[in-house]
Amino acid sequence: MTVEQFDPKNPTSTVQSDIKQTTTLETPAKVLAEQNQTAKHIDNASRIGFVSLGCPKNLVDSERILTQLRTEGYDVVPSYDDADLVIVNTCGFIDSAVQESLDTIGEALKENGKVLVTGCLGAKEDEITEIHPNVLGVTGPHAYEEVLNQVHQHVEKPKHNPFVDLVPEQGVKLTPKHFAYLKISEGCNHRCTFCIIPSMRGDLDSRPIGDVLSEAKRLANAGVKELLVISQDTSAYGVDVKHKTDFWDGMPVKTSMLKLCEELGKMGIWVRLHYVYPYPHVDDVIPLMAEGKILPYLDIPFQHASKRILKLMKRPGNADRTLERIKKWRETCPELVIRSTFIVGFPGETEEEFKELLEFLREAQLDRVGAFAYSPVEGATANELPDQIDEETKQQRLQRFMEVQSEISAAKLQQRIGNEYQVLIDEVNAEGAIGRTYMDAPEIDGLVYLSDEFDVKPGDKIWAQVIHADAHDVWAIKVED
Repeated sequence: MTVEQFDPKNPTSTVQSDIKQTTTLETPAKVLAEQNQTAKHIDNASRIGFVSLGCPKNLVDSERILTQLRTEGYDVVPSYDDADLVIVNTCGFIDSAVQESLDTIGEALKENGKVLVTGCLGAKEDEITEIHPNVLGVTGPHAYEEVLNQVHQHVEKPKHNPFVDLVPEQGVKLTPKHFAYLKISEGCNHRCTFCIIPSMRGDLDSRPIGDVLSEAKRLANAGVKELLVISQDTSAYGVDVKHKTDFWDGMPVKTSMLKLCEELGKMGIWVRLHYVYPYPHVDDVIPLMAEGKILPYLDIPFQHASKRILKLMKRPGNADRTLERIKKWRETCPELVIRSTFIVGFPGETEEEFKELLEFLREAQLDRVGAFAYSPVEGATANELPDQIDEETKQQRLQRFMEVQSEISAAKLQQRIGNEYQVLIDEVNAEGAIGRTYMDAPEIDGLVYLSDEFDVKPGDKIWAQVIHADAHDVWAIKVED
Protein backbone atom coordinates (compact mmCIF):
# COMPACT_ATOMS: atom_id res chain seq x y z
CA MET A 1 0.00 0.00 0.00
CA THR A 2 1.60 3.22 -1.09
CA VAL A 3 0.59 6.84 -1.16
CA GLU A 4 1.04 8.53 -4.51
CA GLN A 5 1.62 12.06 -3.21
CA PHE A 6 4.54 11.17 -0.95
CA ASP A 7 7.74 9.21 -1.39
CA PRO A 8 8.68 8.13 2.15
CA LYS A 9 11.87 6.42 0.96
CA ASN A 10 14.58 7.39 3.39
CA PRO A 11 17.92 8.26 1.73
CA THR A 12 20.78 6.27 3.25
CA SER A 13 22.52 9.42 4.34
CA THR A 14 24.20 10.89 7.36
CA VAL A 15 22.21 14.04 6.73
CA GLN A 16 18.43 14.11 6.46
CA SER A 17 16.99 17.02 4.53
CA ASP A 18 13.74 18.27 3.14
CA ILE A 19 14.10 15.46 0.57
CA LYS A 20 12.85 13.18 3.33
CA GLN A 21 9.37 14.63 3.71
CA THR A 22 8.04 12.36 6.43
CA THR A 23 9.14 10.32 9.41
CA THR A 24 7.89 7.05 7.91
CA LEU A 25 10.12 3.98 7.70
CA GLU A 26 10.01 1.92 4.51
CA THR A 27 10.95 -1.50 5.94
CA PRO A 28 7.55 -2.38 7.54
CA ALA A 29 5.61 -2.52 4.26
CA LYS A 30 8.21 -4.84 2.74
CA VAL A 31 8.28 -7.10 5.80
CA LEU A 32 4.48 -7.24 6.02
CA ALA A 33 4.28 -8.37 2.39
CA GLU A 34 6.91 -11.07 2.99
CA GLN A 35 5.12 -12.29 6.11
CA ASN A 36 1.85 -12.58 4.21
CA GLN A 37 3.50 -15.02 1.82
CA THR A 38 4.86 -17.27 4.58
CA ALA A 39 2.28 -16.92 7.38
CA LYS A 40 -0.22 -19.62 8.24
CA HIS A 41 -3.67 -18.72 6.94
CA ILE A 42 -7.11 -19.86 8.01
CA ASP A 43 -9.74 -20.54 5.40
CA ASN A 44 -12.49 -17.90 5.30
CA ALA A 45 -10.80 -15.82 8.02
CA SER A 46 -11.51 -12.09 8.10
CA ARG A 47 -8.71 -10.13 6.44
CA ILE A 48 -7.30 -6.88 7.80
CA GLY A 49 -5.20 -4.49 5.74
CA PHE A 50 -2.64 -2.55 7.74
CA VAL A 51 -0.59 0.59 7.02
CA SER A 52 2.05 1.64 9.55
CA LEU A 53 3.33 5.22 9.28
CA GLY A 54 5.76 7.17 11.44
CA CYS A 55 8.72 6.43 13.64
CA PRO A 56 9.97 3.23 15.34
CA LYS A 57 7.89 4.04 18.44
CA ASN A 58 4.76 3.97 16.29
CA LEU A 59 6.03 0.83 14.60
CA VAL A 60 6.06 -1.02 17.93
CA ASP A 61 2.42 -0.02 18.46
CA SER A 62 1.64 -1.51 15.05
CA GLU A 63 3.42 -4.73 15.99
CA ARG A 64 1.34 -5.07 19.15
CA ILE A 65 -1.92 -4.54 17.28
CA LEU A 66 -0.92 -7.02 14.58
CA THR A 67 0.15 -9.59 17.16
CA GLN A 68 -3.29 -9.46 18.79
CA LEU A 69 -5.05 -9.60 15.42
CA ARG A 70 -3.09 -12.71 14.48
CA THR A 71 -3.69 -14.22 17.92
CA GLU A 72 -7.45 -13.87 17.38
CA GLY A 73 -7.20 -15.53 13.97
CA TYR A 74 -7.45 -12.56 11.63
CA ASP A 75 -5.41 -12.64 8.45
CA VAL A 76 -3.30 -9.54 7.84
CA VAL A 77 -2.91 -8.68 4.16
CA PRO A 78 -0.73 -6.11 2.35
CA SER A 79 -3.31 -4.84 -0.14
CA TYR A 80 -6.52 -2.85 -0.04
CA ASP A 81 -8.38 -5.15 -2.45
CA ASP A 82 -8.03 -8.26 -0.31
CA ALA A 83 -9.01 -6.60 2.98
CA ASP A 84 -12.35 -6.64 4.77
CA LEU A 85 -11.18 -3.55 6.67
CA VAL A 86 -8.06 -1.34 6.68
CA ILE A 87 -6.27 0.08 9.75
CA VAL A 88 -4.05 3.13 9.28
CA ASN A 89 -1.61 3.82 12.12
CA THR A 90 -0.84 7.51 11.67
CA CYS A 91 1.97 9.94 12.47
CA GLY A 92 1.45 13.54 13.59
CA PHE A 93 4.98 14.72 14.38
CA ILE A 94 5.51 17.29 11.61
CA ASP A 95 3.23 18.88 9.04
CA SER A 96 4.40 16.70 6.15
CA ALA A 97 3.83 13.57 8.24
CA VAL A 98 0.32 14.78 9.10
CA GLN A 99 -0.36 15.32 5.40
CA GLU A 100 0.97 11.87 4.55
CA SER A 101 -1.33 10.35 7.15
CA LEU A 102 -4.36 12.21 5.80
CA ASP A 103 -3.47 11.23 2.24
CA THR A 104 -3.09 7.59 3.26
CA ILE A 105 -6.48 7.60 5.00
CA GLY A 106 -8.02 9.09 1.85
CA GLU A 107 -6.42 6.49 -0.37
CA ALA A 108 -7.58 3.66 1.91
CA LEU A 109 -11.14 5.01 1.81
CA LYS A 110 -11.01 5.29 -1.96
CA GLU A 111 -9.56 1.82 -2.53
CA ASN A 112 -11.36 -0.08 0.22
CA GLY A 113 -14.00 2.06 1.92
CA LYS A 114 -13.82 0.56 5.43
CA VAL A 115 -11.09 2.30 7.42
CA LEU A 116 -10.11 2.59 11.08
CA VAL A 117 -7.59 5.22 12.12
CA THR A 118 -5.23 5.04 15.10
CA GLY A 119 -1.88 6.50 16.16
CA CYS A 120 -0.56 9.95 17.01
CA LEU A 121 -2.75 11.88 14.59
CA GLY A 122 -5.70 10.01 16.07
CA ALA A 123 -5.37 12.27 19.11
CA LYS A 124 -6.82 14.97 16.84
CA GLU A 125 -10.01 13.16 15.88
CA ASP A 126 -11.81 16.30 14.70
CA GLU A 127 -9.00 17.10 12.26
CA ILE A 128 -9.35 13.64 10.71
CA THR A 129 -13.14 13.45 10.57
CA GLU A 130 -13.44 16.97 9.13
CA ILE A 131 -11.51 15.82 6.06
CA HIS A 132 -12.55 12.15 6.09
CA PRO A 133 -15.99 11.89 7.76
CA ASN A 134 -16.50 8.34 6.51
CA VAL A 135 -13.83 6.67 8.63
CA LEU A 136 -15.34 3.99 10.86
CA GLY A 137 -13.46 4.99 13.99
CA VAL A 138 -10.53 6.96 15.38
CA THR A 139 -8.25 6.16 18.32
CA GLY A 140 -5.09 7.75 19.65
CA PRO A 141 -1.60 6.26 20.13
CA HIS A 142 -0.98 2.94 21.93
CA ALA A 143 -4.75 2.32 22.14
CA TYR A 144 -4.42 -1.40 21.45
CA GLU A 145 -7.62 -2.63 23.12
CA GLU A 146 -9.73 0.16 21.61
CA VAL A 147 -8.47 -0.70 18.13
CA LEU A 148 -9.34 -4.38 18.60
CA ASN A 149 -12.78 -3.48 19.97
CA GLN A 150 -13.47 -1.37 16.88
CA VAL A 151 -12.32 -4.19 14.61
CA HIS A 152 -14.75 -6.54 16.37
CA GLN A 153 -17.60 -4.08 15.74
CA HIS A 154 -17.06 -4.00 11.99
CA VAL A 155 -15.51 -7.36 11.08
CA GLU A 156 -16.63 -10.72 12.39
CA LYS A 157 -14.20 -12.22 14.85
CA PRO A 158 -12.78 -15.45 13.39
CA LYS A 159 -13.53 -18.83 14.91
CA HIS A 160 -9.98 -20.03 14.89
CA ASN A 161 -8.57 -23.33 16.08
CA PRO A 162 -6.68 -22.76 19.35
CA PHE A 163 -4.39 -25.65 18.45
CA VAL A 164 -3.12 -23.76 15.40
CA ASP A 165 -0.19 -21.55 16.39
CA LEU A 166 -0.68 -18.34 14.42
CA VAL A 167 1.81 -16.13 16.26
CA PRO A 168 5.53 -16.71 16.87
CA GLU A 169 6.75 -16.53 20.46
CA GLN A 170 8.21 -13.05 19.94
CA GLY A 171 4.97 -11.75 18.42
CA VAL A 172 4.43 -10.22 14.98
CA LYS A 173 7.35 -7.99 14.00
CA LEU A 174 7.48 -5.48 11.15
CA THR A 175 11.25 -5.65 11.00
CA PRO A 176 13.45 -8.38 9.51
CA LYS A 177 14.05 -11.36 11.81
CA HIS A 178 17.54 -10.23 12.78
CA PHE A 179 16.70 -6.86 14.37
CA ALA A 180 13.86 -5.49 16.44
CA TYR A 181 12.81 -2.35 18.28
CA LEU A 182 12.45 -2.61 22.05
CA LYS A 183 10.20 0.14 23.41
CA ILE A 184 10.85 0.74 27.10
CA SER A 185 8.37 3.53 27.87
CA GLU A 186 5.57 5.68 26.56
CA GLY A 187 5.20 9.44 26.70
CA CYS A 188 7.52 12.19 27.87
CA ASN A 189 7.78 14.61 30.81
CA HIS A 190 9.48 17.34 28.80
CA ARG A 191 7.64 20.20 27.20
CA CYS A 192 9.91 21.15 24.33
CA THR A 193 8.28 24.09 22.60
CA PHE A 194 8.60 22.60 19.12
CA CYS A 195 7.05 19.24 20.05
CA ILE A 196 3.47 18.07 20.57
CA ILE A 197 4.23 14.43 21.41
CA PRO A 198 3.34 14.76 25.15
CA SER A 199 -0.10 16.07 24.19
CA MET A 200 -0.55 12.97 22.02
CA ARG A 201 1.19 10.27 24.06
CA GLY A 202 1.01 11.70 27.58
CA ASP A 203 3.62 11.87 30.32
CA LEU A 204 6.41 9.36 30.86
CA ASP A 205 5.12 5.85 31.58
CA SER A 206 7.97 3.36 32.01
CA ARG A 207 7.34 -0.32 31.35
CA PRO A 208 8.27 -2.68 34.19
CA ILE A 209 11.89 -3.64 33.69
CA GLY A 210 11.04 -7.31 34.16
CA ASP A 211 8.63 -7.13 31.22
CA VAL A 212 11.18 -5.31 29.07
CA LEU A 213 13.93 -7.84 29.80
CA SER A 214 11.58 -10.76 29.24
CA GLU A 215 10.65 -9.38 25.84
CA ALA A 216 14.31 -8.85 25.00
CA LYS A 217 15.12 -12.44 25.97
CA ARG A 218 12.29 -13.80 23.81
CA LEU A 219 13.57 -11.78 20.88
CA ALA A 220 17.13 -12.99 21.39
CA ASN A 221 15.93 -16.60 21.62
CA ALA A 222 13.98 -16.09 18.38
CA GLY A 223 17.16 -15.17 16.52
CA VAL A 224 17.23 -11.38 16.81
CA LYS A 225 20.84 -10.18 16.52
CA GLU A 226 20.26 -6.50 17.27
CA LEU A 227 17.94 -4.70 19.70
CA LEU A 228 17.23 -1.03 19.14
CA VAL A 229 16.14 0.48 22.45
CA ILE A 230 13.60 3.24 21.86
CA SER A 231 11.28 5.57 23.76
CA GLN A 232 10.51 9.25 23.67
CA ASP A 233 13.19 9.80 26.34
CA THR A 234 15.32 6.72 26.97
CA SER A 235 17.49 8.41 29.61
CA ALA A 236 14.43 9.07 31.79
CA TYR A 237 13.50 5.40 31.99
CA GLY A 238 12.25 4.66 35.51
CA VAL A 239 12.02 8.29 36.69
CA ASP A 240 8.23 8.12 36.90
CA VAL A 241 8.36 5.06 39.18
CA LYS A 242 11.27 6.46 41.22
CA HIS A 243 13.55 3.73 39.85
CA LYS A 244 11.73 1.07 41.85
CA THR A 245 13.09 -2.46 42.08
CA ASP A 246 11.39 -5.08 39.94
CA PHE A 247 12.23 -8.75 39.47
CA TRP A 248 13.45 -10.61 36.43
CA ASP A 249 14.68 -14.17 36.21
CA GLY A 250 14.35 -14.41 39.99
CA MET A 251 16.69 -11.49 40.65
CA PRO A 252 15.96 -7.90 41.78
CA VAL A 253 16.64 -5.29 39.11
CA LYS A 254 16.38 -1.51 39.49
CA THR A 255 14.22 0.31 36.93
CA SER A 256 16.87 2.55 35.35
CA MET A 257 18.62 3.00 32.03
CA LEU A 258 21.96 1.86 33.47
CA LYS A 259 20.62 -1.37 34.96
CA LEU A 260 18.63 -2.06 31.81
CA CYS A 261 21.78 -1.69 29.71
CA GLU A 262 23.75 -3.92 32.07
CA GLU A 263 21.19 -6.72 31.78
CA LEU A 264 20.73 -6.35 28.03
CA GLY A 265 24.50 -6.46 27.69
CA LYS A 266 24.51 -10.01 29.04
CA MET A 267 22.37 -11.37 26.19
CA GLY A 268 25.16 -11.60 23.63
CA ILE A 269 23.51 -9.46 20.93
CA TRP A 270 23.93 -5.92 19.66
CA VAL A 271 22.16 -3.36 21.85
CA ARG A 272 21.76 0.13 20.36
CA LEU A 273 20.46 3.16 22.30
CA HIS A 274 18.19 5.71 20.63
CA TYR A 275 16.62 9.00 21.76
CA VAL A 276 18.95 9.49 24.73
CA TYR A 277 18.34 12.80 26.48
CA PRO A 278 21.72 14.16 27.65
CA TYR A 279 21.25 13.78 31.41
CA PRO A 280 24.44 13.56 33.54
CA HIS A 281 23.89 9.86 34.22
CA VAL A 282 24.42 9.09 30.51
CA ASP A 283 28.12 9.27 31.45
CA ASP A 284 27.67 6.05 33.45
CA VAL A 285 26.66 4.09 30.36
CA ILE A 286 29.79 4.91 28.36
CA PRO A 287 32.01 2.39 30.24
CA LEU A 288 29.59 -0.39 29.23
CA MET A 289 30.23 0.59 25.63
CA ALA A 290 33.98 0.63 26.16
CA GLU A 291 33.74 -2.90 27.61
CA GLY A 292 31.79 -4.15 24.58
CA LYS A 293 28.63 -4.93 26.54
CA ILE A 294 26.44 -2.65 24.42
CA LEU A 295 27.21 -0.96 21.11
CA PRO A 296 29.33 2.21 21.35
CA TYR A 297 26.57 4.21 19.71
CA LEU A 298 24.56 7.09 21.16
CA ASP A 299 21.58 8.76 19.51
CA ILE A 300 21.29 12.10 21.34
CA PRO A 301 19.05 14.84 19.88
CA PHE A 302 21.04 17.98 20.80
CA GLN A 303 18.70 20.13 18.61
CA HIS A 304 20.90 23.26 18.69
CA ALA A 305 24.10 24.79 20.07
CA SER A 306 23.00 28.30 21.02
CA LYS A 307 22.19 28.59 24.71
CA ARG A 308 19.48 31.18 23.99
CA ILE A 309 17.81 29.07 21.31
CA LEU A 310 17.97 25.98 23.53
CA LYS A 311 16.25 27.99 26.26
CA LEU A 312 13.52 29.01 23.81
CA MET A 313 13.18 25.33 22.90
CA LYS A 314 13.06 24.42 26.62
CA ARG A 315 16.06 22.18 26.09
CA PRO A 316 19.04 22.00 28.45
CA GLY A 317 22.73 22.60 27.79
CA ASN A 318 25.08 24.80 25.86
CA ALA A 319 27.78 24.13 23.30
CA ASP A 320 30.82 24.37 25.60
CA ARG A 321 29.52 21.86 28.13
CA THR A 322 28.28 19.53 25.42
CA LEU A 323 31.66 19.59 23.67
CA GLU A 324 33.40 18.86 26.97
CA ARG A 325 31.15 15.87 27.61
CA ILE A 326 31.65 14.52 24.10
CA LYS A 327 35.42 14.77 24.60
CA LYS A 328 35.24 12.82 27.87
CA TRP A 329 32.98 10.17 26.32
CA ARG A 330 35.46 9.64 23.51
CA GLU A 331 38.34 9.45 25.96
CA THR A 332 36.50 6.67 27.81
CA CYS A 333 35.34 4.94 24.61
CA PRO A 334 37.35 5.91 21.51
CA GLU A 335 35.09 3.78 19.26
CA LEU A 336 32.00 5.79 20.24
CA VAL A 337 29.74 6.92 17.41
CA ILE A 338 27.35 9.79 18.09
CA ARG A 339 24.20 10.46 16.11
CA SER A 340 22.17 13.61 16.67
CA THR A 341 19.37 15.69 15.21
CA PHE A 342 19.09 19.46 14.90
CA ILE A 343 16.48 22.05 14.02
CA VAL A 344 17.45 25.03 11.88
CA GLY A 345 15.37 28.13 11.40
CA PHE A 346 13.82 27.97 14.87
CA PRO A 347 11.82 31.13 15.68
CA GLY A 348 14.19 33.93 16.64
CA GLU A 349 17.34 32.18 15.39
CA THR A 350 19.75 34.89 14.25
CA GLU A 351 22.42 34.49 11.60
CA GLU A 352 25.03 34.62 14.37
CA GLU A 353 23.30 31.85 16.30
CA PHE A 354 23.06 29.73 13.18
CA LYS A 355 26.80 30.24 12.61
CA GLU A 356 27.30 29.16 16.21
CA LEU A 357 25.51 25.92 15.34
CA LEU A 358 27.77 25.39 12.31
CA GLU A 359 30.85 25.98 14.43
CA PHE A 360 29.54 23.47 16.95
CA LEU A 361 29.24 20.89 14.16
CA ARG A 362 32.85 21.49 13.16
CA GLU A 363 34.03 21.18 16.76
CA ALA A 364 31.89 18.20 17.74
CA GLN A 365 32.67 16.12 14.63
CA LEU A 366 29.49 14.10 15.08
CA ASP A 367 29.32 10.89 13.07
CA ARG A 368 25.67 10.88 12.04
CA VAL A 369 23.42 13.91 11.87
CA GLY A 370 19.81 14.53 10.89
CA ALA A 371 18.50 18.03 10.23
CA PHE A 372 15.04 19.53 9.91
CA ALA A 373 13.90 23.02 9.08
CA TYR A 374 11.57 24.19 11.84
CA SER A 375 8.00 23.19 11.08
CA PRO A 376 5.18 25.08 12.86
CA VAL A 377 3.18 22.02 13.89
CA GLU A 378 -0.29 22.89 15.10
CA GLY A 379 -0.34 22.98 18.90
CA ALA A 380 3.40 23.63 19.40
CA THR A 381 4.01 26.60 21.71
CA ALA A 382 7.00 27.71 19.61
CA ASN A 383 4.51 28.87 17.00
CA GLU A 384 3.68 31.80 19.27
CA LEU A 385 7.30 32.97 19.60
CA PRO A 386 8.23 36.26 17.92
CA ASP A 387 10.58 36.61 14.94
CA GLN A 388 9.45 33.61 12.94
CA ILE A 389 11.93 32.70 10.18
CA ASP A 390 10.74 32.82 6.58
CA GLU A 391 10.76 29.58 4.60
CA GLU A 392 13.44 30.67 2.14
CA THR A 393 15.89 31.44 4.98
CA LYS A 394 15.08 28.12 6.65
CA GLN A 395 15.88 26.18 3.51
CA GLN A 396 19.08 28.14 2.87
CA ARG A 397 20.26 27.43 6.39
CA LEU A 398 19.32 23.79 6.07
CA GLN A 399 21.38 23.53 2.90
CA ARG A 400 24.38 25.22 4.53
CA PHE A 401 24.04 22.92 7.52
CA MET A 402 23.98 19.87 5.24
CA GLU A 403 27.08 21.00 3.38
CA VAL A 404 29.10 21.33 6.58
CA GLN A 405 27.98 17.97 7.94
CA SER A 406 28.52 16.24 4.59
CA GLU A 407 32.15 17.36 4.63
CA ILE A 408 32.55 16.01 8.16
CA SER A 409 30.90 12.73 7.27
CA ALA A 410 32.93 12.23 4.12
CA ALA A 411 36.17 12.82 6.02
CA LYS A 412 35.16 10.41 8.78
CA LEU A 413 34.21 7.68 6.33
CA GLN A 414 37.50 8.09 4.48
CA GLN A 415 39.21 7.22 7.77
CA ARG A 416 37.44 3.85 7.73
CA ILE A 417 39.16 2.74 4.53
CA GLY A 418 41.52 -0.14 5.23
CA ASN A 419 39.91 -0.98 8.58
CA GLU A 420 38.01 -4.18 9.31
CA TYR A 421 34.58 -4.19 10.94
CA GLN A 422 31.95 -6.71 11.89
CA VAL A 423 29.00 -6.31 9.52
CA LEU A 424 25.43 -7.40 10.15
CA ILE A 425 23.88 -8.43 6.82
CA ASP A 426 20.47 -6.88 6.11
CA GLU A 427 19.86 -7.87 2.50
CA VAL A 428 21.23 -9.86 -0.42
CA ASN A 429 20.22 -8.79 -3.91
CA ALA A 430 21.40 -9.26 -7.49
CA GLU A 431 24.45 -7.05 -6.92
CA GLY A 432 25.61 -8.57 -3.64
CA ALA A 433 25.09 -8.12 0.08
CA ILE A 434 24.17 -4.98 2.03
CA GLY A 435 24.79 -4.62 5.74
CA ARG A 436 25.66 -2.32 8.60
CA THR A 437 28.41 -1.94 11.18
CA TYR A 438 27.91 -0.99 14.82
CA MET A 439 28.12 2.61 13.59
CA ASP A 440 24.96 2.34 11.49
CA ALA A 441 21.37 2.10 12.69
CA PRO A 442 18.82 0.75 10.18
CA GLU A 443 17.10 3.20 7.83
CA ILE A 444 18.63 6.37 9.31
CA ASP A 445 22.40 5.81 8.93
CA GLY A 446 24.75 4.58 6.22
CA LEU A 447 25.17 1.16 4.63
CA VAL A 448 27.99 -1.24 3.88
CA TYR A 449 27.91 -2.58 0.32
CA LEU A 450 29.62 -5.91 -0.38
CA SER A 451 29.52 -6.19 -4.17
CA ASP A 452 29.38 -9.72 -5.63
CA GLU A 453 29.12 -11.25 -2.15
CA PHE A 454 26.36 -13.85 -2.24
CA ASP A 455 27.55 -16.48 0.24
CA VAL A 456 25.73 -14.78 3.13
CA LYS A 457 22.15 -14.27 4.24
CA PRO A 458 20.26 -11.64 6.26
CA GLY A 459 21.17 -11.90 9.92
CA ASP A 460 24.69 -13.18 9.33
CA LYS A 461 27.55 -11.35 11.00
CA ILE A 462 30.76 -11.28 8.99
CA TRP A 463 34.04 -9.39 9.06
CA ALA A 464 34.76 -7.05 6.15
CA GLN A 465 37.45 -4.57 5.16
CA VAL A 466 36.39 -1.15 3.92
CA ILE A 467 37.85 -0.37 0.48
CA HIS A 468 35.88 2.73 -0.59
CA ALA A 469 33.63 5.42 0.90
CA ASP A 470 31.57 8.41 -0.11
CA ALA A 471 29.86 10.97 2.13
CA HIS A 472 27.23 8.49 3.29
CA ASP A 473 28.10 4.82 2.75
CA VAL A 474 31.08 2.49 2.45
CA TRP A 475 32.05 -0.44 0.22
CA ALA A 476 33.83 -3.45 1.67
CA ILE A 477 35.09 -6.97 0.94
CA LYS A 478 34.60 -9.99 3.14
CA VAL A 479 37.61 -11.19 5.14
CA GLU A 480 38.14 -14.28 7.26
CA ASP A 481 37.16 -13.99 10.93
